Amino acid sequence: MSARPDMPPSEASGPVPGAPPIAQGDASVGSLLKQLAHEVPVLISKELALAKSEIRENLEATRRGVAAVATGGVVLLGGFLVLLLSAVYALGNVVELWLAALIVGGITLLAGLMMVQAGKKKFEAQAFTPDRTIDALRKDKNALQEKAS
Repeated sequence: MSARPDMPPSEASGPVPGAPPIAQGDASVGSLLKQLAHEVPVLISKELALAKSEIRENLEATRRGVAAVATGGVVLLGGFLVLLLSAVYALGNVVELWLAALIVGGITLLAGLMMVQAGKKKFEAQAFTPDRTIDALRKDKNALQEKAS
């Protein structure tokens, strides 16, 4: 079996390493199906390997991002605590220091509780229901029933 004259020598052994070479007159349906049966699993395995590699890279980038956000969050928390302490000292010029700390702590606690309540609403089961999709499917069903009648 010789390579086709218009084919470079590197492709003379077939498009997939290990695949039988295809000569010019040997392109019958059976041989093409046999080559296809050999190439499809190879292609699928290479695509899966590429997908695994991309997922691994994306997870690593996500991990680095989460680490950066967590580190920034810790620094942000430290700055927020210092600002709260300065609010206590500023209010301490007007009232007793213990009362100033109680007022600032109470206001911060209420603000935090309101934020948690607002965040909890986003996790309710209703928030995960695809309402627009369900409505569109209902409209499609009604339209199909009207056309069928």
